Amino acid sequence: MASAVPDDPIHASPWLSSMAKSLALVPPAAVPAFIDCVLNSAAFPPSELFFSLLRAFTLLTEDIRKDDYSKIEMSQSCSLISYTGALFHLIKNPDVSNEAFEMFIRRAFVPLLSSAAVELLDQLADFLCDAVAARQSWDLMTSTLVPLCLRSVCLSLEITHPNELSIYQWGSIEFIEPGSLSLTVASRILSSLIGVALRGRGHSERTTSQKMELVGGIKSSDAFAQNLTWDLSLTVVDMLLQSSECRSEAIRLLFPVIFRTAQLLPSFEVLANGKTHSFSRAHFFRNVWQRCIAMFLLGKQERADAYNLISLYLSLLSVEGHVDNVDGDYNIREDDKFWEEIRKGLVDKDTSVRKHSLYILKKLLRDSCNRGLDCTQSSADSDPIAKSLVMAMPPEDIVSRSGVSRRGKWADKEAKSMGVGEVCGLNVNGLDKWNAFLLLYEMLEEYGTHLVEAAWTHQISLFFQSGSCENITDIGTKRVYQNQMQTLDEMFNWLAILWERGLFHENPQVRCLIMDSFLGMDWKSHRHYAKYVPKGFVLGPFILGLNDTVHHKGFGLGGHYTSKAIQGAKNFIHQYSVDFVRSERVAFVYSLASLARQESFGRPGLMAFASCLSSAALGTEGQQLSEVSEMEKELDHGGLINCRSSELLDILGVIVERSKQHFNPNYRLQVCERVMEAASAMLCAQDLPLEMVLHFISTLPREFTDFGGTLRRKVQQWLHHGNSGYSSNFSDCGILRDLVDFPAIFIKHEVELDVYISFDDEDLDAWFAEVQRWVRLLFLMVTGDQNLEPVCQVIRDVGSVICENKAFPDLFPPKFLVLVICLVEELQILLKKWKCYCGSSSKIGISAPDIPSLLPTAEGIFSFRRLTNTFLLILEDLMSFSNSVCSIFWSDPVVKNIDLPSSTKGKLGGPSPRRLPLHITSSVLQAILSVKAVASVLSWTMQLGKDLCINSSFTSLWGFCCKVILFRTNASEIGSEIHLAAYESLGSVLKALSTLFSPSALDSVMVFNRSLFRVEQNEFLLDPFLHNFLQSINDLLDKGSLTRSRRSILMKWKWLCLDSLLSIPYNESESGFHPCTAYSFFSDSTLRMTFDDIVESLVNAGETSVLPLLRCARSIIGLLHGRMYSPAAVRNGIDAKMMMDLVESSWILHLSCNKRRIAPIAALLSSVLHPLVFSDLSMHEMSGGDPGPLKWFIEKILDEGTKSPRTMRLAALHLTGLWFSYPKTVKYYIKELTLLSLYGSVAFDEDFAAELSENQEAVFEVSMLAKVPHAELAEVFINTEMYARAAVAVLFDKLANLGQNFGNKKDNDDAFHAGKMFLLDLLDSAVTDKDLAKELYKKYSAIHRRKVRAWQMICVLSGFIDQDIVNEVSSKMHVCLYRNNLPSVRQYLETFAIQIYLKFPSLVEEQLLPIFHDYDVRPQVLSSYVFIAANIILHASEVSVQLKHLNALLPPVIPLLTSHHHSLRGFSQFLVYKVLSKLVPILESDHHQVVAIEKKCLDELKLYLAGNVDCVRLRASMGGILDSFDPSPIGVFNPRNEGSQFECVPITLMEQVITFLNDVRDDLRHSMAKDATTIKNESLVVGDNNVTMEEVRDCNLQVSFSHLSVDSQKHFQKKITLPEVHNQPLEFEASGFSGHQDFPRILAEIEKEDQLFCSALQSRNREVRRLRGSQQTFILVASLIDRIPNLAGLARTCEVFKAAGLAIADVSIVQDKQFQLISVTADKWVPIVEVPVGSMKAFLNKKKHEGFSILGLEQTTNSTPIDQFSFPKKTVLVLGHEKEGIPVDVIHCLDACLEIPQLGVVRSLNVHVSGAIALWEYTRQHRSKRS
Repeated sequence: MASAVPDDPIHASPWLSSMAKSLALVPPAAVPAFIDCVLNSAAFPPSELFFSLLRAFTLLTEDIRKDDYSKIEMSQSCSLISYTGALFHLIKNPDVSNEAFEMFIRRAFVPLLSSAAVELLDQLADFLCDAVAARQSWDLMTSTLVPLCLRSVCLSLEITHPNELSIYQWGSIEFIEPGSLSLTVASRILSSLIGVALRGRGHSERTTSQKMELVGGIKSSDAFAQNLTWDLSLTVVDMLLQSSECRSEAIRLLFPVIFRTAQLLPSFEVLANGKTHSFSRAHFFRNVWQRCIAMFLLGKQERADAYNLISLYLSLLSVEGHVDNVDGDYNIREDDKFWEEIRKGLVDKDTSVRKHSLYILKKLLRDSCNRGLDCTQSSADSDPIAKSLVMAMPPEDIVSRSGVSRRGKWADKEAKSMGVGEVCGLNVNGLDKWNAFLLLYEMLEEYGTHLVEAAWTHQISLFFQSGSCENITDIGTKRVYQNQMQTLDEMFNWLAILWERGLFHENPQVRCLIMDSFLGMDWKSHRHYAKYVPKGFVLGPFILGLNDTVHHKGFGLGGHYTSKAIQGAKNFIHQYSVDFVRSERVAFVYSLASLARQESFGRPGLMAFASCLSSAALGTEGQQLSEVSEMEKELDHGGLINCRSSELLDILGVIVERSKQHFNPNYRLQVCERVMEAASAMLCAQDLPLEMVLHFISTLPREFTDFGGTLRRKVQQWLHHGNSGYSSNFSDCGILRDLVDFPAIFIKHEVELDVYISFDDEDLDAWFAEVQRWVRLLFLMVTGDQNLEPVCQVIRDVGSVICENKAFPDLFPPKFLVLVICLVEELQILLKKWKCYCGSSSKIGISAPDIPSLLPTAEGIFSFRRLTNTFLLILEDLMSFSNSVCSIFWSDPVVKNIDLPSSTKGKLGGPSPRRLPLHITSSVLQAILSVKAVASVLSWTMQLGKDLCINSSFTSLWGFCCKVILFRTNASEIGSEIHLAAYESLGSVLKALSTLFSPSALDSVMVFNRSLFRVEQNEFLLDPFLHNFLQSINDLLDKGSLTRSRRSILMKWKWLCLDSLLSIPYNESESGFHPCTAYSFFSDSTLRMTFDDIVESLVNAGETSVLPLLRCARSIIGLLHGRMYSPAAVRNGIDAKMMMDLVESSWILHLSCNKRRIAPIAALLSSVLHPLVFSDLSMHEMSGGDPGPLKWFIEKILDEGTKSPRTMRLAALHLTGLWFSYPKTVKYYIKELTLLSLYGSVAFDEDFAAELSENQEAVFEVSMLAKVPHAELAEVFINTEMYARAAVAVLFDKLANLGQNFGNKKDNDDAFHAGKMFLLDLLDSAVTDKDLAKELYKKYSAIHRRKVRAWQMICVLSGFIDQDIVNEVSSKMHVCLYRNNLPSVRQYLETFAIQIYLKFPSLVEEQLLPIFHDYDVRPQVLSSYVFIAANIILHASEVSVQLKHLNALLPPVIPLLTSHHHSLRGFSQFLVYKVLSKLVPILESDHHQVVAIEKKCLDELKLYLAGNVDCVRLRASMGGILDSFDPSPIGVFNPRNEGSQFECVPITLMEQVITFLNDVRDDLRHSMAKDATTIKNESLVVGDNNVTMEEVRDCNLQVSFSHLSVDSQKHFQKKITLPEVHNQPLEFEASGFSGHQDFPRILAEIEKEDQLFCSALQSRNREVRRLRGSQQTFILVASLIDRIPNLAGLARTCEVFKAAGLAIADVSIVQDKQFQLISVTADKWVPIVEVPVGSMKAFLNKKKHEGFSILGLEQTTNSTPIDQFSFPKKTVLVLGHEKEGIPVDVIHCLDACLEIPQLGVVRSLNVHVSGAIALWEYTRQHRSKRS
């Protein structure tokens, strides 16, 4: 047939050529009809036409391919489709052969597929499938397209050879364009072919002839579908783990048809390579599910694809498409892993994953319901246990409920519209529970807080009203599917999903609601429910949810580190774990504790975590779990419990360490208490390794475990295995046995003989840490001398032979010295703690030697006598050893010609390493240890009065000191390093010797002065030593042989040694010993020389030298001004020049110091502002009026303190103490006092408290500061920035009391004068200062804070008012009272005024009465004076004065009871009632003072005020407000006042009155709105027809938005002035007007006026049309908004952007003055219509029918960012309520929800601002379109 066709039919036949050209212009849908017409009208056979079109099509495709298919135009695409459709239509003709079909496939269709655009693919595939189905060309597809497509798919997977099991062995088939199809094209063709092959199975209704005709075809198509499905099933599963492109194409194209085949053909057999293979739907589904499980673990995209595949699986295998169930069929719904994955997905952090999971779950439930599953039977009817649980626990018992507010009622109404409450009672089935679950989950995902709150309690209760439905039976297949609500375990698994989603919700209110709901359940009464809560939820979301601070309101306030959530969590954990056996409890507690390593907890979160851990560990009340029974030991295979016990103790130590990150000591104590409770309950200390116990005890803060510590007894009981009587038998206590064996083991060193052991500072630090942990635990464990005997024996044995190392070669002297030093240090700490606990010996009347006998051994403190005697026995041996090893310090031959190793030279980093060879480092460290050990032992024995060997030891050590300072080393670096080590030893010796001076010691010093320093005259005892010390160490510094870091270390030891030397006079003075009157310690010249050295060094002092340097300066100032010695010791003091040098250098030092460290700041203040210098007035002001050195320094330090809160706080602490001691200096610092008074906030600084509790140097330096004694305020405010202000207040309160007391008249006058000066200065600032005088300011702003602070201080200063200044003070006070001020400021003004008038009652009538008679006074001012008058009457000191004030002040107050101002009226009512209640009984006792009618009026007024309901409510809301007021510091700065979070300001009376009246007004407005809505919704009768309000409203709305209102049109008209018509009578004839002579003239005038009016009307109409044409078709619906400022602002915005209209709930609001003020006449230019809330849906539906798009501005999970949304031209935008947003029933009416993208922390905008942004975005988009 093809040969009969001409070679070029288009040129051979013009008709065919014309037809081919026309075909390109025919739409694809009309091509079949076009071809049929051609065939019917022309003589050409179909085959000839086919080949002609094929040739033309080939030429066309070649031209297009040259131009690239991706760039073809739409017309060319249509031509391709038309040609292809024509060819496929001809192929369907029986006259076209299969060979022609194959030729078309190879020559045209495959090339077209390989290059065609994706958008043409669907049409091409449809053409192919229609042709194949019509011709039944399955064999042709098998030989052509199918292998090509399969190979393309495999090559995309990098598979080069077909599978051995494949039917289509495509590797041996040749193609025109092999492998040229893309994965998308190949997958689309294959899926289309399978789909068309299965098409016949989907049609059941056919005629008999048709069925008979297709029988053979069906068999052929079935075989084709089965073979192709088999091959694809071998490949498509592997595509899931390939690239995302392969995976998406498989899920989108291939899996749907394979699932369809499996649906219709659950199993079949195929023949591949001569072998028969079986396809099983169950096997295929199982493989797919396994791949999905693997995809869940890969990543976000893989997880989403797995969900898509599961959704596809469920969609295609749903009941809607019938599935034949066969035996052994697989259903993933029966797999627990599937449900577990769904639950994981529902709580995933990714929103898309949660949506996928929710869709799958809803799909499953919907399919179950559609398949007729029986969900009506409740397991409560069949399960007696569930039934008993239900009957025993009504919903109100297990779910906590709260009172319902107006907002709650509104939320309930909305929740009911969503279906909440439709199911109730005990007959709740499983489907109802699923509905409840889905409703709550969707609310948590989509809707606002109020809806969750309204629905949560009710819906959760449904889960507890019965069990769940029984197994669900599929009626069609009789197969039982697992119902996930069947048991309590499963039900709680799903409840945990809701709890977890709620606990991690974005809205904190929702998180609080869910946590409160969970913890509010009565777990104690129904603890059988607690055990069903999933363990994974408890150990994960629940504990992590407790870490959220929103659940812990009030945490930490008043030192109470707990919250309602913490208590509830403890209760739940206890009920959850109460029935655990020990192994279960150990595993649970271990898992719970392990979270401490995995998660980071905040302060309340860590407390909640520790509390839960303690509750879980304690178990049943009284249960002792730390002992393991023999049976449990036998069951504990592999020592699991013991292993976990060690790990658990380590984790408990981690928790304690975490608590140290939070600085409050009370907080850390409570955490440690919980940890110890857990340790005591779960762990037996005797069964734990000693190293683990040592580490755990070392983590506990010392202040809690030392003597007097809160945890000491509890720790001791745990260590002794809970016995109250501690055992002293080593065999009974394994830990104690290991402890006493520790010294012998520690000091032994297993090395070969004659091998030198080297060590460095790092080794030394490790040894000290190890021994310190041991010593601490030892003194916790031992109970008497017998426990210490083994330790003492080791010390005696080793100490006696320490000089004879060869006798015991395994002993290591440095470790022994470390042991001795640590023992002495621990003894010193214990003695200090005991003195703090019991009081010092001097206070309790005992001597030092008696201390050991009085220590209470019953409390765990052992006798020191045995250790002290042991130390005395080895003291001489220690001295001998020290003398021998210290030779390294002055043995030049040892260090001569020894260069520093290169490894040491190059060592960088670390704490300034010693630049010495390792063997010399070891010798030097051993010498330092030996000297320190001797000094420590000597100091300890001296403290306990053991002076037997003190003199000889003192002489030896003092000789060592002299030898160090007199020794001169060579100039090498190693020699300098060794000399530096000698000074390090000197520091330890001088620190010990500074407390050991006695008469005999002084004699020894004099001997050394004569023998070594050649000083014969001993007038100043320590001058020679100090001179030589400074000279020696300065020479060493000047040599320059030390590196910079090592010089810094030497400087530190210089000042430490000097500090110890200078402290000797102070120590001896405190001990009661004074040297002989013939001499003193230091001369004046020596001290001044040292002072100059200190001043010079302050500028460049290193951080480690700051403290000792400042202490030296403080000591020298004290010594130079001291008078503690003989006349020879009288000092000249420090002059102003020396002091100026000191303050300038100190200021430079302070600028470079760390402002976060307390000790340096406190040392600087106590040194520079020394009390002995502060009393000198010349230091504050020079003779010429210039500031003195101290004033200069104070100005600088306070100015810098505004940037450093700690500096300001410590400066205030010290300065107020100094000012109190020297009141005459206050006058120089009025400006500074004002600065302190106006500084600060209530910010809490826990670092400050922590450093004071842990850093002993900080405690000491703060103790050196001067203070004003006021324990309560200091304790409350010392950790806050508010302390500066409180300290100043306390200062002047004390000064006021000092001025009133009898004493030194000069001091009293100075104190009172200082207070008056400060008061007048503050008042002057309040009147004239720009900020303090400002009347318009925001609440809580900086100005508001300054005003509050100023008037708080002025109230405190009220005690300084006297007759001299009262008029000036009251005048300024009245000026401030007349100004606008917030109530929190006015209350202090009022308190100050009350104090004045109570102190000077004569001023009441003179000043107050004229104010009440001034009727132009503003209500706010008048309210203050009413309050002042009431308090003056109530608190006058005498009854006669009270009655006098009553007669004067009450009459002008009575008229105010009828004031038009509501707040003033209510305020006056309250105060008048208080006055009458107190004074009417007094008036009744005196019948002559009140006339009968007046008395009767007062009685009636009192009765009314006492009985009126509103007045009673008003008084109840503010009871006790007038009982008392306290202007003292403790009254003004009372942090326990309600509402004192802001500057300690309590809630004022006026604020309470206004709050009460606002509440009443809201109630009234709510009631009126409700009544108005009821009236509007009632039907109105108009004539004979009943017209509803809804119809009238719709009519009004249509008119309003179709035409401008009459009122709005009037504003467009031009002004028309008509001629004046004279007011004269017109005479009319009966016949008409024609006879009147003026009628023509009048008529002419009327016509002229009509013309003028018509012209104006036309002009106005043109203007209206112009304005209407410029309007935007944008309607803003604000019916949900009720706040007038927001509505007025929206009206103004709508007018600015020419919106078509604004809909509000009540149109009468436009008459409100506030609306008119803000809208600025916008309501006259923009159409405003009334759409009540109840009519919103009708209005929106009407606008939707008119073609408007209904949009809402609301944040939902489906909201579109406003900048990504294209606004339709006709738009209605709905705005939500200010708080609750858009109701759900209105959201359902919306076409879309929009949101404004936000970048900040605050997640909301004002509704007016939001509407303005949305309207502008609409305007911007449409303006750009027009442009």
